[in-house]
Amino acid sequence: MTSAQLAERQQQFMEQVLDDEAALPDGWTERHSAGMDIYRNAYRARLVDALRDTYERTAKWVGEDAFRQAAAHHVITRPPNSWTLDDVGKGFLEVLEELFANNPEVAELGLLEWAMHRAFVVPDAEPLDAAGFGTIASAFAEEDWANMRIEFLPGTMAYPIKNDIGMLWRALGDDASEAPELSLDAPQHCVVWREDIKPVFIQVIEAEGRALQLMQDGATYGEACAAMVELLGEEQAVAEAGVMLGRWVHNGLIASIAKA
Repeated sequence: MTSAQLAERQQQFMEQVLDDEAALPDGWTERHSAGMDIYRNAYRARLVDALRDTYERTAKWVGEDAFRQAAAHHVITRPPNSWTLDDVGKGFLEVLEELFANNPEVAELGLLEWAMHRAFVVPDAEPLDAAGFGTIASAFAEEDWANMRIEFLPGTMAYPIKNDIGMLWRALGDDASEAPELSLDAPQHCVVWREDIKPVFIQVIEAEGRALQLMQDGATYGEACAAMVELLGEEQAVAEAGVMLGRWVHNGLIASIAKA
């Protein structure tokens, strides 16, 4: 068998694994089809199990049966195209948003678990500590602060939430008998990063989460602060910006800083 023939055979095999309705390759019999049904079901079950491992608290919140139905829908409609099971959850959040549209906290909780999963598998990086930050910043002129750019640790992510996902996360981990009160007085952001080898998260005000997102997209510190002014007003924004920067350094979110 030539390499081209082998590649074609492998392609035909994967088409059978991923699509129940794919036409049988030439020479396949009903016996081959029955065997493929068994293999396909086992393959999908493994993917569902991988999703269950990644979204442990989400499965607990919605119930095992509902979660496995959603997971099966995901692996059938969005079959993985990566070599690693770390990527099997790509696109699953859209499934959660669609199937649990009346319970938006499900997708927010799922996004937290996905972000923590991704933070866990990113390359290692050393955060900039307070001493290192001070050494670099000591050479900044006044205008350099406004033009400062921040590189965050790999895997750092901020996303908006309307429900108290931190409360829900803790309740699900503690086997609480009653569902917690999830409503927030105001929209917040959930910030996820990795601390040594452990993914962690905090909830912050909307303005801080938005500032982090803007800086990850290339905005300067001054531009992020201007966005905070629009949300909070100048006096509160000035106070919050300093606290925010100190929190990022203290929590180890920052990999490096530089003048723009």
